[in-house]
Amino acid sequence: MKNLLPAMSLLALTALVAAGCTETQRPSLQELQIDPSLTEAEKIAGIFTPEVMWKMGRIGQQVISPDGGTVVYTVTWYNLSENKSTTSLYSVPFFGGTSARLTDFAGRDSDPQFSRDGSRIYFLSNRSGSTQLWSLPAGGGELRRLSDIEGGIDGYRIAPTEERIWYVKSGIQVEPTTRDRYPDLDKTSAMIYDDIMERHWDHWTDGSYSHIFVARFDGDQLPDPIDILEGEPYDAPLSPYFDTDEIDWSPDGKKIAYTCKKLSGAAYSVSTDSDIYLYDVETGTTENLTEGMPGYDKYPRFSPDGTMIAFASQARPGHEADLVRLFVHDLRTGEKTWLGEGFDYSVENLQWDGNETIWFTAAIKGSAQICQADVTAKTVKEVTQGDQYYTGYALSGDRLVGSRTHIHQAAELYRIDRQTGESTQLTFVNKEIYDHIKLPEAQKRWVKTTDGKEMLVFVIVPPDFDANKKYPAILYCSGGPQSTVGHNWSYRWNFELMAAQGYVVVAPNRRGTTSFGQEWTDQISGDYSGQNIRDYLSAIDEVAQEPWVDEQKMGCVGASYGGYSCYYLMGHHNKRFKAFIAHCGVFNFESMYGSTEEQFFVNNDLGGAYWEKDNAVAQRSYANSPHKFVQNWDTPILIFSGLNDFRIPYTENLQAFHAARLRGIPARLVAFPDEAHQVFKPQNNVVWNREFFGWLDRYLQGKE
Repeated sequence: MKNLLPAMSLLALTALVAAGCTETQRPSLQELQIDPSLTEAEKIAGIFTPEVMWKMGRIGQQVISPDGGTVVYTVTWYNLSENKSTTSLYSVPFFGGTSARLTDFAGRDSDPQFSRDGSRIYFLSNRSGSTQLWSLPAGGGELRRLSDIEGGIDGYRIAPTEERIWYVKSGIQVEPTTRDRYPDLDKTSAMIYDDIMERHWDHWTDGSYSHIFVARFDGDQLPDPIDILEGEPYDAPLSPYFDTDEIDWSPDGKKIAYTCKKLSGAAYSVSTDSDIYLYDVETGTTENLTEGMPGYDKYPRFSPDGTMIAFASQARPGHEADLVRLFVHDLRTGEKTWLGEGFDYSVENLQWDGNETIWFTAAIKGSAQICQADVTAKTVKEVTQGDQYYTGYALSGDRLVGSRTHIHQAAELYRIDRQTGESTQLTFVNKEIYDHIKLPEAQKRWVKTTDGKEMLVFVIVPPDFDANKKYPAILYCSGGPQSTVGHNWSYRWNFELMAAQGYVVVAPNRRGTTSFGQEWTDQISGDYSGQNIRDYLSAIDEVAQEPWVDEQKMGCVGASYGGYSCYYLMGHHNKRFKAFIAHCGVFNFESMYGSTEEQFFVNNDLGGAYWEKDNAVAQRSYANSPHKFVQNWDTPILIFSGLNDFRIPYTENLQAFHAARLRGIPARLVAFPDEAHQVFKPQNNVVWNREFFGWLDRYLQGKE
């Protein structure tokens, strides 16, 4: 892929600056220097390292032009020394060819959308200092800023008629602040709460919310915006992810369907009951379309004729990992239909194709495939198959493009045959890295569990694997706890990176993981210390029998629920492991219950509150809290924690660190004051990796 601007775009941008464009048009952010090329030393070494990983470009959103000839997509690049990132727009011909960069590296450009005639591309950018709506010619050229909204906007969609636009803006103050209560104390920092949900994910709540605004749109301005949730103390889209795919325009541009969880305080904390609301732009009225459906209802999508809305729905309130079903709501009759009843995999990324077909993705047995639903027959089928993980896709007419990962490859775009599912690679963002770096190999094996089931386990072995040698091994304990271990590529817990440093990685789809049917997923709820822990041990014990695994050099690592798994196994592993690494794990179930923010999660997964003495499931959970087995700890442990983590408060990890050190066990705490449940900042992530591998090298290989 070219990393320089195509000549036409570069000349156009230069001319724009030379001509003295207005202050609202000229980028106020300096262009970030990006050099994704490998050094000669890196090429010679051929090792996949954290520093090499941070040179990789990360493909994001994709959209196909109305004529089907061009795919526009985003790529995010990082400058490790500056600790910054930039996201640019790129294009590639649908039938293959050279990719071209459409925007420079001055800021973050996202959410591309073609105009109806395909002549322009609308997008969001923070290049002016705040995130605003911009546009440029579809072939590249002069950038125009179209909005100047105070504080910026977080997402948008232009109506199909191009007469209106909705956009999302955060920080809408609805509830009084402490300074409003005490106007004579205008410098106070006090926060006052009368109910829980005082904090969420990584921030303290302050009475402000994310709201949807609708405005007229003439291709140049956004006049007369209206807050469609004015005065309502709710977020739309939902906190904490604020996913704008939870909002959709009707084809005639007269209605907006959106997702909202109109609950507050304790009611919000214990429930997953979000609903799909229909807002009439002309009358200003709002209707709840999914009232009485008690679980998450999300991602509304209007049919092309505007008579139906498809949406994703979960049946059980308080269970965020319940089966996600595909429903269609008929706006003429109010009837709701479940498509593909009996399809035991959760649906995502809904898109209509005509009025009779809905496309979606679903995680299936460690992969993620693009699937199709027939609205009339109420049936579903897999269109793609194989060892791959489709994270998203774009449709335009008879054209289909998907973003796909593999356990050996970060996301790239593929042209997909709509009938056969066969694919052709379109982008090669990280070709130089793949050409020069030796990547590990992955093996799939099915392991018999203690209750007689078959469990899919990925075993990733180092590059240039030699079955006549012995390698140290690490058991990967997945988080979630309901998540998939498969062909999805991660920049946080990267199996290729672990194996490239000389370790065999054992990654089981233990009970509780998704993509193996809802019964497999549900088993973990209320049984954290049960069958799923036995599944972990079944996986590592079988792989440890291989002659190329050194049983005396095995470690155990994991984050979130995986961090809990490490804390629990510290007291129950029977000398299997020589080192543990836990990231943001749960250590003390009672303090976790009392300090997390979304109570529905612990109610579902632990079975209830610790004071419910007659609740047998809950009491079994609390009796098996990791902190009750610290007397058995005897193994070195490295602990990571983000101090802005409010889902699993950082105090859980402080307790574990203190327990280890007070018992005289070698331990290290690595805390990040500017991170939450994950480590996203480039230099923080490299520190994380260096500490991670340094700990394994010391205790599994005797390196200092």
